Parts: sequence; C-alpha cells; structure tokens
Amino acid sequence: MNDTYRLRTSRGYYILRVYRQSVSENDVAYEMSLLTQLDYQLSSASTKVSVPVLQKDGGSFSVIHAPEGPRVAVIFSYLTGTENVLHDEKSCFAFGKSAAELHAAMDNISLELPRYNMDTNALISQPLERIVDYLGEGHHATPFLREFSDALIERIHKAASQGLDWGICHGDLHGNNNAFQEGDTFTHYDFEWAAKGWRAYDLVQVRHRKRLPEEKKTPLWNTLISGYRSVRDFSEQDESAMDLFIIARRLWVMGLDVEFIHDSGALDFTEDWLEEFITEFRSYPMV
Repeated sequence: MNDTYRLRTSRGYYILRVYRQSVSENDVAYEMSLLTQLDYQLSSASTKVSVPVLQKDGGSFSVIHAPEGPRVAVIFSYLTGTENVLHDEKSCFAFGKSAAELHAAMDNISLELPRYNMDTNALISQPLERIVDYLGEGHHATPFLREFSDALIERIHKAASQGLDWGICHGDLHGNNNAFQEGDTFTHYDFEWAAKGWRAYDLVQVRHRKRLPEEKKTPLWNTLISGYRSVRDFSEQDESAMDLFIIARRLWVMGLDVEFIHDSGALDFTEDWLEEFITEFRSYPMV
C-alpha cells in the first residue's frame, strides 16, 4: 500500500517508506509520536518497535513533492530477525506475550494529536459508504449491505456496553508481515492504522489468519491468548466479542479494496469480487 525501500549506507541498512498520497502529514505525525513514546515505554521489555531516524532538523519525516502530489517519507531503523508465521505453540505464546506488552505500553502513552477512533464508524459506517458509492445506491447488493451493517453495528454496541478493553491499538496486528522475531523478542512495525479501539479487534486479526491451517487455529489461538494473559488481562467478554470483530474486519477490508481502486484500478473488483463478499456475509447469522 506504500512504497518501501531498503537503503544501504556506509553505516548499515535503513528502511525508507514513502507513504501513499492519501496518508496525510497529521497521520504520520501521530504514528511517529506513538513510536517514539513506545520505544521509551518498552525499553525494559522484550518487545520492541521500529523507530524513525531523526533528521538533522530534529523532525521525523519529510514531504516529497511527487508528480501525483505531496507524499510523506520516513526513514526507519532496519530490523534484523525473521518473519514468524506463528505455526507452532512456542512462537504463538511468545507473540501473545509480546502483543500484551505492546498494549500495556500503549496504556501508558499520552497523545494529544488529532486521530480518529477505531469504532463502528471507522470500521463499518465509513467503509460501507465507500462501497455503496462505488456500487451505486441502486445496485441489488446495496440494501443487503446496509441491513447487514446496521445489524452488525447494533450487536457490537451491545457487546461494548458489557465492558470491553479499549485503548490504543496497533490496528493491523495479524502477525504475518508486521513483526520480526529474533530469539524470543518480537519487533513490531507498520503502525499506520494505530488508533484507539477495542483490543478484541486488534487481537482478532491474529486469531483468524488465513495462512493458518484450519485444524491448528483453535489450539494455537489458545496458546497465543495464554501468552497474552501471562502479561495482562483479556476478559471472557472481550473473547466472546471477537466473532463480531472478525466480521467487522472483513467489511473494513472490503471498503479498503474500494479505497485503492483510485490507485490500482477496478480490474480486480468486479461482480465476482462483490459476490464473494456477499456470500461470506450471508453465511453469518446477522440478518
């Protein structure tokens, strides 16, 4: 979704990320402030984050005047280690513990920069409007998508009223391509979607990984959440709400597909793409 380069210098490697044009300076400023504070909060923990390399003027990012318009660029520290796809109990326990340390550190962070909340508006209502704008109000799928979304919002609000853990989230914590492991240490990166939200939503992304064999999902999830609970609480109410959040995640992903049509074109987002989502949504006992 962004352009990422490996830089080789006489002092070693760095990562240069040039964000897509829709990512604003305010978005990146929030992410950089979060990473800087997390780096401090996690100084005595086994969990780490990739941090920006400060510029000579003390800033953490630049704005490039590209042909398509302004784009924000950041140089990050280069991470060693390997991507762990979390297919065994040892790595799942370690990742669960690391995710909990990340959330615990986020609980101690204070950010006054403007930022949206990762609530039902951001996860459901806004993506729905993008989807409907793309399909058209008169499309045969639109009434179902609206009814489905309304029912999902109502159920999430009911679950949230019972008390769910809320705080700053990573926003894309699926464990596949946004953390490197070195020994027992996980270093997390890609905090582009970080915002305040439900921690159950943050963890549901690693629970329902598509690259995980179906028969391994439950036992490895139990191991991962045991690792998480060895550091901080994750209540039964939080865990019971996860099925709702995986549905919300899928609708959000559908909306993200539509958002990128402007950049990548509509060739992959035909009626087949739509019917695949509609069939999936109809399989949920929502409407």
